[in-house]
Amino acid sequence: MPPRPPLPIPVFKNGVGMFVPQIKRIVFNYCERSGSSRGLIDFFQRDLKQFAEAHPHVEMVVHPRPSKHPLVKGTFISGRQKVLCVKNMSSKEIQEHIKLLTEAADAHAKPAIKGGVVSSTPAVRGIWSPFKQI
Repeated sequence: MPPRPPLPIPVFKNGVGMFVPQIKRIVFNYCERSGSSRGLIDFFQRDLKQFAEAHPHVEMVVHPRPSKHPLVKGTFISGRQKVLCVKNMSSKEIQEHIKLLTEAADAHAKPAIKGGVVSSTPAVRGIWSPFKQI
């Protein structure tokens, strides 16, 4: 049995080429008979194939949703969902909204810190100020 050649050693480039897209799946819900879904149906017929080819990392799912307004749901890798109502929008407007959804980072992955520490008693040393002399 001949010896195997050594495996190539990867060259690290400080994270260049290591981008992980945050969006995992986009679900399109529409009504086939509703006039408010007309822009989304136009988007399906004209632009969806090109958009899906441009974003191969995103799973595109199309579900009919009878007698309801059209929705676009984006699922991020953290498990969070962002829902967009695309009622009465044109195909171009829908494409812009979906582009923003694919480029968006999951900004709500961490809870926002609201305010500071609230205390019921005053501080022993008083309130700090930059003009205080020590």
